[in-house]
Amino acid sequence: MSDDQELSQGGIAFAKLMSAIEAGEFRPGDRLRETDIAERLSLSRTPVREALRRLEAERIVEHRPRIGAVIRTLGQTEVVELYEMRLVLERTAAEMAAKHASAAEVDALFAINDEIAAATNAPSRAAAINQRFHRSIYLAARNRFLLESARALNNALLLLGPTTLADEARITTVVGQHGLIIEAISQADIDAAGATAEAHLQTSLRHRLSLMRS
Repeated sequence: MSDDQELSQGGIAFAKLMSAIEAGEFRPGDRLRETDIAERLSLSRTPVREALRRLEAERIVEHRPRIGAVIRTLGQTEVVELYEMRLVLERTAAEMAAKHASAAEVDALFAINDEIAAATNAPSRAAAINQRFHRSIYLAARNRFLLESARALNNALLLLGPTTLADEARITTVVGQHGLIIEAISQADIDAAGATAEAHLQTSLRHRLSLMRS
């Protein structure tokens, strides 16, 4: 196999591993054994090793003596710091979306929120749709630098562990808060958009911390 082919296989291994982590197939604290992953992805160990090195460089994975590659686990302080940054970015995104969002984008946000509401018995699906909802707000903000800043947090978000959208009551709360954000954006109410986005993140943080304590 040529170097280019090996590099391509490493890229494939990385993409597949990232998808598995995003889907919750691998969770924070899980050990990633080269042989197991190679067999699971039908790849040789060399590209898997390359993918694990890349995950380590991006601080998704850490190497522990006598154990090997393990998906990082965030402590409470890191979780709070992560949500503080999310709060700043998502408040800004909602405010800018209130300035720039088109009617079609607002309609799309309402539709995505309805999809979350319908996924009460599928936490993983609800979480994936929820990510699409927030990404849509960033896109509606019309600011490439804000979008890049949000993407920089994506790896850390993968380390939060299981979704908080695990029951109907929680999904109902999230859908209701999303509705307030969308309504503010649709009315071009910049202050309300920012305030409702901030309130939403504060609620999410409190719920996340309660799960960590349980």
